[in-house]
Amino acid sequence: MTRARASRPFREYHDEQMQDPEFAAAYRALEPEFQVAREVIRLRLQRGLSQKELAQKAGTGQPNISRLERGTINPSLRFLQRVASALGAEVEIRFRPLEAAD
Repeated sequence: MTRARASRPFREYHDEQMQDPEFAAAYRALEPEFQVAREVIRLRLQRGLSQKELAQKAGTGQPNISRLERGTINPSLRFLQRVASALGAEVEIRFRPLEAAD
């Protein structure tokens, strides 16, 4: 009988992986997608909506909301605006200067 390996905390694993420059760069490149997913989930839950209810308000299907929240689609600005409107919010896009590399 094999013994199950004890899992370690995600934060520990994440911190270890972030030591790899290639991994860290790829992770940072995905941050805007993570931000969109986190914000949609936060607002949806705050408003007490299910994914299905949000989808109906946004004029789309529940699977599209699920994919948006999982970060598995690259949504159009128009789609994000419909979702934001259904959440009683608006989309805000900002450009920030990159940090200078030393």
